[in-house]
Amino acid sequence: MAFLVSGTLRMAAQIADARDSLGRKGKYSLQGPRVALTLSSPEVSASTIAVLEDVFQTLGFESCQRREASVQDFLRELTGFREQLDAHGGPMGCALVALVAPCGQLRQPQQLVRELSHCGALRGCPKVFLLLSGTSGGAPKAGAFLTSLGELCGRCPHWSLLQLLTEVFCRTAEESSEATYCPVLRSSLRGALCLGDIEPWRPKPEPRPSTQYDLSGARAALFLAVIQDRPGAQHDVKALVDLCQALGFKTTLRTDPTAQDFQEELARFREQLDTHRDPVSCALVALMAHGGPQGQLLGADGQEVQPEALVQELNCCGTLWGCPKIFLLQACRGGHRDTGMGPKGRPWFWRWLQAPPAIPSHADILQINVDAQGSSSRGSTPGNSDILMVYAATEGCIAYRDEKKGSDFIQMLVEVLRTDPGGDLLELLTEVNRQVCELDVLGPDCDERRKACLEIYSSLRRRLCLQV
Repeated sequence: MAFLVSGTLRMAAQIADARDSLGRKGKYSLQGPRVALTLSSPEVSASTIAVLEDVFQTLGFESCQRREASVQDFLRELTGFREQLDAHGGPMGCALVALVAPCGQLRQPQQLVRELSHCGALRGCPKVFLLLSGTSGGAPKAGAFLTSLGELCGRCPHWSLLQLLTEVFCRTAEESSEATYCPVLRSSLRGALCLGDIEPWRPKPEPRPSTQYDLSGARAALFLAVIQDRPGAQHDVKALVDLCQALGFKTTLRTDPTAQDFQEELARFREQLDTHRDPVSCALVALMAHGGPQGQLLGADGQEVQPEALVQELNCCGTLWGCPKIFLLQACRGGHRDTGMGPKGRPWFWRWLQAPPAIPSHADILQINVDAQGSSSRGSTPGNSDILMVYAATEGCIAYRDEKKGSDFIQMLVEVLRTDPGGDLLELLTEVNRQVCELDVLGPDCDERRKACLEIYSSLRRRLCLQV
């Protein structure tokens, strides 16, 4: 009898574990109800709200709430929404929140994002934030972004949301009066998020040639790595250089750069690309260093350099106009050590059985920043279009590195890309994040296990596959 009870409890633990995590398939199950909330300021037109509601229904959200309030009251309204979900009494499948206000009024959206990430009912579930703003002083209107999103959601239910957004970004950029305009997504998802009726692991039709970047030209990679006082960093450098060379990148390596060297090397790299005789189709920049409290990079001399300034330097490269520009950042973005979110209200025997692992507090979030009228929202993007930035840590958190083998981020990235070099890079990075999130990190300065989570910024307008 004791053996039977033990086996039953262990089986229950395994079932709960499968429900609480993404398992090994890299997908969200979305078994619970889908809920949507629109928070809009009084200036927002009824037509914008109507288009949003149509999109929500197309995406399969059963419950769609709308609350009108001043932007200053958005946090209070979102707190009430979180409390309502926690009082529901059961797990949710997915939440989508649209924040709609005139340009410049959503000054601290991350505070709103963090509020919903604390929702116990949404633990391990995808949380999607859509930030819509209009031109300066004006209210948002339904533009190319919402129109394309609604059309594609209904026509391509087999696509994951990241695939849908990449195609929508392409259409929005093409229809914008400014050639450099493109929305941007910010993702810490751990798996494929497919909101249609067709599951994302089913066979997908081949994309049209126009939806994939042409990488037939030259490829160039720049590595700026501070090795000094960063034990294990040399393993990351070697692994990444070997991978990029195998993928056809001409690589340039500079170790222990000062803050000024970071800027000068990026400027020199851009000039070399602009004077390259043959077409260049892709550029990759890896930045490895200690990080400051606000996400700055620290050179070997201890001085600070803003990573956004380095991104903008390469974004000015005329040769790379319309080409993908990849940035990998292995550096701390603050001093927070995340203990993760564990399951709530477990019976006593979960202390004996193997309980589901904790999930990083900032995981499972997809944030989409877009100006629905067609001009880029200042401060919401890491650059303009065709940029992919991958951070080893979410905002405010520590990036971990093992002294004997290097960082989990770089080592897993290399492993995943070597396994499937022809896969969609956004999807591969999501898989890397899933694997990183599953790990428990035990640092030398703390006996408690910690969690790590990547953060991906993308304004890519096509699928990016590093090997055809």
